[in-house]
Amino acid sequence: MPDLEEVIKERHSTRMFLPDRPVPRRLMDEALALAVRAPSNSNIQPWQLVFASGAARDRLVAALLHEARMRPPKIPPLPPAFAHLRRELGAQVYGSMGIAREDTEARRVAVLRNWEFFRAPLAGIVCMHRDLGTVDALGVGMFLQTLLLALTACGLGTCVQVSIAGYPEIVHAQLGIPTELSVLCGLAVGYPDPAFPANNIRIGRRAISENVVFHDV
Repeated sequence: MPDLEEVIKERHSTRMFLPDRPVPRRLMDEALALAVRAPSNSNIQPWQLVFASGAARDRLVAALLHEARMRPPKIPPLPPAFAHLRRELGAQVYGSMGIAREDTEARRVAVLRNWEFFRAPLAGIVCMHRDLGTVDALGVGMFLQTLLLALTACGLGTCVQVSIAGYPEIVHAQLGIPTELSVLCGLAVGYPDPAFPANNIRIGRRAISENVVFHDV
């Protein structure tokens, strides 16, 4: 097992996978067995995951791409005070791929890769019961981060995708997900494509002092 600090630093969003290299079920089982040790309110363990590969994944991707070409996803916009962060991230990601801001067609093609799960062979859907609230969403988040780290330690790449939740009715219908489960996000899992430029960038973080305060008097 790699050093924890090393794994935390190595984890990043993979934006293109090797589609023909499947994810061994054994590795998924090992990572999930670690992830379920995450804490949750009253031990509710609110996380619900559905994975699709092979023909099931292909049907889901085809349906999502069809919908994405027809209408924009239902994703709440960021508040104005935070919107610049998305623009800055986009500039780094698209810049690494050589896509200029004014190249609308290249950007459209790149955006559509979201609903291909960036060609990952394993497409995950992260859900939570609709009656649960914010504190339980924290539990799902802690589970998901633990899963990401465990998968990273196994040599796999991942990408958490809010875009997938933009078409919840498509996801529900394609995978038979019960209506009482809310779709929180997607999760692409696979082996990173080493030749894809955006896989080599590392997004910076703000200084800790900007988000953390200590009181000692």
